[in-house]
Amino acid sequence: MKRTNNFLVIALAASLLFQACANQESGSFEAVNRQAAQEYLEPIRPAYEGRNPAWNGFARKFLYAPSFDFPKMDGAVSYKFTIKDTRSEATWSFEADSPDANLSPVWNDIHPADVHLTVEAIGADGKVLGTVGERDFLRDFPFQGPYPGKAMPYREAALRAALYTHRMPAVQSWKTQLVPDLSYCLNAYPCKIIGATIQNEVFIAEQIPALREEALQIARNAATFLINSSRPEGDPLEFFPPTFYEDEAQAGRADNKGWAMMMEPTKAGNGFLDLFRATGDSLYLDRALKIANTYKKLQAEDGSFPVKVNFVTGVPMNDAKITHEYLLPFLSRLETEFGVYDYTDLKEKSLKWMKEVPMKAFDLEGSFEDTYGYGCAPYQNLTNCTSARFACYLLMQDNPSEEDIADAIDLIRLSEDQFVHWDYLPDDVTGVREIPTPSTFEQYFCYEPVDASSANMADAYLSLYAVTGDRLALEKARALMDHLTILQNQITGMIISIDEPVEYFWINCNYGSLTTLMKLAEVTGE
Repeated sequence: MKRTNNFLVIALAASLLFQACANQESGSFEAVNRQAAQEYLEPIRPAYEGRNPAWNGFARKFLYAPSFDFPKMDGAVSYKFTIKDTRSEATWSFEADSPDANLSPVWNDIHPADVHLTVEAIGADGKVLGTVGERDFLRDFPFQGPYPGKAMPYREAALRAALYTHRMPAVQSWKTQLVPDLSYCLNAYPCKIIGATIQNEVFIAEQIPALREEALQIARNAATFLINSSRPEGDPLEFFPPTFYEDEAQAGRADNKGWAMMMEPTKAGNGFLDLFRATGDSLYLDRALKIANTYKKLQAEDGSFPVKVNFVTGVPMNDAKITHEYLLPFLSRLETEFGVYDYTDLKEKSLKWMKEVPMKAFDLEGSFEDTYGYGCAPYQNLTNCTSARFACYLLMQDNPSEEDIADAIDLIRLSEDQFVHWDYLPDDVTGVREIPTPSTFEQYFCYEPVDASSANMADAYLSLYAVTGDRLALEKARALMDHLTILQNQITGMIISIDEPVEYFWINCNYGSLTTLMKLAEVTGE
């Protein structure tokens, strides 16, 4: 039994309200920019709340006034904060009672620049007792609209992006083959890439009737491969498709051979659900449910799952745990779209673990195939892929609580603070801004702009807009996705995944971008 999509109902209503307000304001961004500037004065989970260490120990930049966990010094009665632009040597300073005070007294006075912060302890006689902390970071550009508009309507951009994937030789090969074309090197990640291929082809089938049969043939053959290569019934990871291949030459990385990432089967599961929706063939729903059953069987009592396990034995590589920003929406989708409520306990335990472990510590690290989460200090690899996605999940629940909304807002602010660049400083040598903006970087360990990361952020902003009607959230979503339409190849429709050779075009990233473009089309009517 299907339930109403509350997101669209709320978002469309809010969109009408926004259009009325926008007409009255004649498109002015003055109020929105003032709101953004005011919000940037509010620190995100500041050090003085008591986390030790503070979450921002590895941060490179800040949009929101930061607070650092610098120690107190005996005999100090105050602390002097001095921020210096490392290029122009302009300085800003203020005094506070504690070395972990946030920088809001001068934050909006500091122009975008690479800066050096020094915090000195001051004695009762007004003299400097010593330095208690120093940090170098980028005081980043704030949001300041308007930004260049979209290059084409959102739905058209989404369709063009889907068609680019559909026309790839490695995707077309699925029409006649039941195995992946490994000349496309990223097919080395079956759950992620082949799962997204299925989703892309179902999207084509549903949006472009003339290509329906061709697209569904591709999707069915790709799904058959994932099913045939899954672990057999009775195995610890029964029904899980592979994250990597057993053949070292095909595994993407030599150290991936024989391992599985525990969050990856949800991506194949979503492909199966899409294909069931499009075809009505219960084989695909059954396969998605079997994946959910294996998660239910493997979940620890505390609700957690390991990051990486042996694909045959299920034995974890280490004690690192995955975050559940992929599992939770998959389980919720089974309920809201397909009326399957057999996994409520699994979902509730997963949500409880998310709130009691990563959210409590505010440590939203990623679980990527090349960064397994082990050997990392806390907060060493933060990513919007965890924080923005989990924010979406919290906001998309029926009647989210005030606590969930507040947590989601903090997660969105963290994601923007650390990964969104609304503008970029010119290079010291060339004088050229070498990163196109506005854009969103993926993670600390892959600190580069990625299209799917901008889509993650836009999704989160749209979810916040749906719940609160906040125009600033909508404008941030539009700015990021408008820029993707500008970057989109106007001939082929390809949206650049990352600044790498074209063979590193990530189908999963492209699919994430086009689905967000479709959401924005629904919200704005554009």
